[in-house]
Amino acid sequence: MRTPVAMTLGMVLAPCGLLLNLTSTLAPGWRLVKGFLNQPVDVVLYQGLWDMCREQSSRERECGQPDEWGYFAAQPVLVARGLTVTSLATTGLGLLLASLGVRCWRDAPHFALAGLSGVVLFVAGLFSLIPVSWYNHFLQDRAVLPAPASPVTVQVSYSLVLGYLGSCLLLLGGFSLALSFAPWCEERCRRRRKAPPAGPRRSSISTVHVDWPEPALAPAIKYYSGGQHRPPPAQHGAGVKARVGFPMPRPPPKAYANPVDVLDGEREQPADSPGASSRSTRPCRSSLPCDSDL
Repeated sequence: MRTPVAMTLGMVLAPCGLLLNLTSTLAPGWRLVKGFLNQPVDVVLYQGLWDMCREQSSRERECGQPDEWGYFAAQPVLVARGLTVTSLATTGLGLLLASLGVRCWRDAPHFALAGLSGVVLFVAGLFSLIPVSWYNHFLQDRAVLPAPASPVTVQVSYSLVLGYLGSCLLLLGGFSLALSFAPWCEERCRRRRKAPPAGPRRSSISTVHVDWPEPALAPAIKYYSGGQHRPPPAQHGAGVKARVGFPMPRPPPKAYANPVDVLDGEREQPADSPGASSRSTRPCRSSLPCDSDL
């Protein structure tokens, strides 16, 4: 059986979403701060969930910058840390279930397990979308997310964009895999319709069962042979007793009872024998006159 298109799409989008969310979580690029008064114009500060990096166009990036404004203690940052890590762990679990359910080594996929993995991946996408949206909502609010006062400007950085993309891919991939519940439910309903009822069906009050006697029906087909009715083949010969053995040979009838006309080898028969009646049917072979001539 070929893998359904929805499963294939989910197995492609979910790992991509995991990779983007992992990059978004670890990279220090959720917010870009620039325009410092006492520093060169090309100096920018990248703020992430775990680290801050200072970058200048003519120099390399320097990470591990001190938190002078209490940025890491802000509530959106703390919530984003917990939810992004939870999203990564949930995504890993969902991909494990998907690899077992979609089957690359089995004849048919396990639709229930694939659908469950889709639900898990969809929840993982929500876990990553919530902190990204919340952080973006308070991006310009310096009271919630501390930042230096004006003329310092605050902008969206690349990690926030990657978080949005990864969350959307996880949601789409989880939804595609969750569509596997449709064939699973259809197969389950078909089995229930084919299965016999567990117990006797209770009749309603308005239902009355009447046992009508079955009428004796005449045979639909009559057997005729020579214009006469004969019983069916199953009943034909039921009362006739079969003969056992083989026929014995009978001696030929004796036609002569006169000792004068008896040929050699013939014995004399009594007058009441069956052969006496046929005496006159055989011709006379002796020289004496026959009885029929007397």
